Amino acid sequence: METISSQNPAIADLQTMVRMRHGARGLTNFPKVQARQMLAGGHKSRFRGRGMDFDQVRIYQPGDDIRNIDWRVTARTQIPHTKMFSEERERPILVISDLRAPMFFGSQRLKSVVACEVSAALVWAGLAANDRAGGLIFGDQHQMDVKARRSHHSVLQFIHGLKDYSEKLVTSKQLLESISLASMLEEARRFTLPGSTVFIVSDFHDLSESCERHLFDLARLGNLNFCQVYDSIEQKLPPPARYGVTDGTNKIALDTGNQLVRHRIEKAFSERQNHLRIISEKLSAGLLTFNTEQSVIGVLNKAYGKHRSKGRIKA
Repeated sequence: METISSQNPAIADLQTMVRMRHGARGLTNFPKVQARQMLAGGHKSRFRGRGMDFDQVRIYQPGDDIRNIDWRVTARTQIPHTKMFSEERERPILVISDLRAPMFFGSQRLKSVVACEVSAALVWAGLAANDRAGGLIFGDQHQMDVKARRSHHSVLQFIHGLKDYSEKLVTSKQLLESISLASMLEEARRFTLPGSTVFIVSDFHDLSESCERHLFDLARLGNLNFCQVYDSIEQKLPPPARYGVTDGTNKIALDTGNQLVRHRIEKAFSERQNHLRIISEKLSAGLLTFNTEQSVIGVLNKAYGKHRSKGRIKA
């Protein structure tokens, strides 16, 4: 399913992302949050009121609709009782995709390509769950917004955007300044509807204290999830030697025998992982990690598949 584009492996393959809808159908336990938005949808909430499904009977309280009085229970107990119903509510799926320059890196596959596949699988899963799905795509200085809709057209629009932004990373030159993760999250906060399930797909290389306030706001709006994409080389450098590194145009030699270089790179990754884990626990947010060598659908199946392990998935 997740074959690399035969044309250019540095660009997310459009057909691969379209085909991911098949694997997304197997994510039958895709997050079912307690939605806060009073719209028709396929997910029950803890809100009580008139709806499609009977929920419980409780003692009548002033203000209850007399049409909901359960006369059988009332007659049996001689105390007025009211029927309660659980309403069906919708939870939009919002995918925030980081396709800035640092994502254009990988030893086997590029983080940007994997991030596109993760994002595509998530919007397909949302649509398969009969939810509205959409997202935001961030490049270094530009962004694309696709409003959450229950529509194949919107999902395909988002996927085409992922491919286009992936391609921009190949053709554009490295910028001295680009949008920060904190700015991305601030923009996402303005775009997010209450009751949404939010997925942030990124390597979180510039996760900082300034991001936490925006993450807190997103967590208050709905169900927040981190999808971290990383490469094995970031975690542990290959054996000591001189390796060629290129951005497609320029080449440099990376000396992995330099112990200072090894220590700095591996320490930076470890600190980032710890910071992300602490924030996810503080915000009760989901945390999934995607190694560029792994199958995207395989990781998602462990979290949301039919035989997933119980409890929230943590790194």
